[in-house]
Amino acid sequence: MKFTAAITLTLALALVGITSLTSCYKKRICHCNIVYSGLPGLPDSSSTEFTIQDTKGGADAKCSAQSGKVVNNGVTTIETCYLY
Repeated sequence: MKFTAAITLTLALALVGITSLTSCYKKRICHCNIVYSGLPGLPDSSSTEFTIQDTKGGADAKCSAQSGKVVNNGVTTIETCYLY
């Protein structure tokens, strides 16, 4: 009887472990706002979205890495990205 209970418990824990690992790895949406400044006549602010398939922490890091500020010929572009 103890042997059967131990096997059942081990299988249950293995199933929970596998399910929790695979359910965290899913498609997430990264949303980026883009703002231009520095010269007259620049385009209005815009936004873009793309998907990242990863864990929440991994997707957040990849999404945030897209954020940044670039200055080129007097035009400043600021892109701010976050998980949506």
